[in-house]
Order: sequence, then structure tokens, then C-alpha cells
Amino acid sequence: MIPKPGGGERELGIPRVLDRLIQQALLQVLQPILDPTFSQHSYGFRPGRSAHDAVLAAQSFVQSGRRVVVDVDLEKFFDRVDHDILIDRLRKKIPDLGVIRLVRAYLNADIVDGGVVLKRTRGTPQGGPLSPLLANVLLDEVDKELEQRGHAFCRYADDCNVYVRSQRAGERVMALLRRLYGRLRLKVNETKSAVATVFGRKFLGYAFFKAPGRVVKRRVADKAIKAFKERIRELTPRVTGRSLKAVAERLRLFVRGWKAYFRLAQTPRVWQALDEWMRHRVRAIQLKQWKHGRTIFREMMARGAKPGVAQQVAANAGRWWRNSGKLLNATLTIRWADQLGMPRLV
Repeated sequence: MIPKPGGGERELGIPRVLDRLIQQALLQVLQPILDPTFSQHSYGFRPGRSAHDAVLAAQSFVQSGRRVVVDVDLEKFFDRVDHDILIDRLRKKIPDLGVIRLVRAYLNADIVDGGVVLKRTRGTPQGGPLSPLLANVLLDEVDKELEQRGHAFCRYADDCNVYVRSQRAGERVMALLRRLYGRLRLKVNETKSAVATVFGRKFLGYAFFKAPGRVVKRRVADKAIKAFKERIRELTPRVTGRSLKAVAERLRLFVRGWKAYFRLAQTPRVWQALDEWMRHRVRAIQLKQWKHGRTIFREMMARGAKPGVAQQVAANAGRWWRNSGKLLNATLTIRWADQLGMPRLV
């Protein structure tokens, strides 16, 4: 959802030795000077600003009638940052040559790729605390140009969405962005970028939809829902040596973070459906662990099930998924799931 600086290589020399302490010291020096100079439409990796702020700003633009979005994704952005251009932009903001030299050393540190030591000529070090700040330095030039032209936009790291009122206006903005990014030797990812209706695109994991009364509301994007389900499936395999409480704990750790990020979603019915689906999966694990029809019958009766219901579920032993819904819900209830420590979205 949020871009991570750098690629898959391992850094040598300064970023590893110049150590996090020196990098953090540089960050503490640079952040207070640079951050106030950035555009108000920039939200990524800035104190007091978040992805949620960007989503809310985007929603306000759409609500105002800008229903076409210029959705721009930069191709391998953190790997393509040109050192000379970045240092040039940094010099305009930071007069201290000693600091500039340290930043240059940070950028130029050798890397290991496939056992071979390579000189870095572009890109920012993987996981480096300075990389997001330096990315904002480089991209601020594009932000300021968009501001000067009066565009409504939100940028989070290398994800930039510009909101306009027509397809023709969007095509003009896209052409402008290609030129502006080209000056920085950056390339627009044409596969992932588009000029389209805002209701068919996503931004930072969220999407928008039209509710009654011409109100624009927020929802979790389809891709994020799909990723959520894939992760839940990984955490709830039916063949598991873990206790149900251990499974519930693993779910809780993941769902808590997911819920915190997507708490802006205005679709409680979707979250309720996901809650029910998660409990369905855990019930299937419980049936699999009981395994045999006689065990299922005994365990359900011990939990207060009616004999006919327990017998019907026991008779279908082995059909774990189909058997773990409907009739079983009255025995392995929401309260049962809560006692296990199962997380809830609503």
C-alpha cells in the first residue's frame, strides 16, 4: 500500500556503518528545515500528516465535483532517483556543504548485488531513514508546479492523484506530469497510471463510491479486500497444529493493524460480512479438529445444541466448509468466538 524506499540489494559502507545513529542525526537536522518548505498537498513521511489525511483530502476534492482522476504511479521510483538532480535541489534549500557531503556519501554508498560490489549512481538506500525525506525534496518541484497551476491533488510518496472535472483536462494534466517527471529523469508507469473516473480507481488502499444524496463516501478498495482475505486464509489453514486460541491470537495481531489503517471506511456491512467470514473459517478449523461424526455430535451436545441439529452436522463430517455455517452458528456463536479472543471489525 505505501511504497518502501529502495530495492532488494544490501548496502555496504556508509549506510550500514554511517549507521542509523548518524542517519537519524542528519534527519533531525534536515527535517525541521525542509518540511515547512514542502507543498500542503504532500502527505507522505511528514510529521503530523498521514495517509488518512491524504484520503480525506482526496474525498473532499471528489465531493466538490472533480470526478476524473489523473492517477500517476512512478516506475521503480526509489531505484531511479538521480543523485545529481537530487543534490542540486537539496543545495537550493540547505546551504551547509558539510551536510550536503554527508547526504552525498549516504546516497553513493556501495551495494552488494549477487555477491558483487557495485557503485551506486542512482537510487536511495533500502530502508534508509533519509530516503523518504529526500524523495519529498525531489518531488516537491512537481508539487509546486501543480500548485502554481491551481490543481487539486494529493501526493503520498510517489503516488500522486490529481482531481479534475473532465477527461480532456485530465489528459492535459497527464501530459504535463510526464514532462515534469521527465525533467527529473523519472518515468511514469504507463501500465499502472491512468486518466479515469475516480470511482474506478484506488488511492492508498481506499476507493470512493456515490451514496444516496450525491454524497461521496469511502470504502476499502477491492484489491485491499482481496489481500485481506488471502492473509486470513494463510492464518487459518484447516490443517494446523495450533490451538484455536493461538489461531485467534494470530488473527488478532493482523486484524488490529488492518482495522486501524482502514478505519475510515464507511461500509459497515462489508466489515460485518468479513467478520462473519473469519468466524466461518475458524468454525471449519474446529470441525476439522473434532474430525469424526461421533466427536462432533458429543461436542455440540456439550455446548447446548439440539439433538437434531447436532446429528445433522455430525452426519456431514468431512465437509468442513459447508458444514461450518448455518446450523453450526447457533452452537459456535459470536460469543464463542469472543471467548477465543477472535478479533472483530465491527
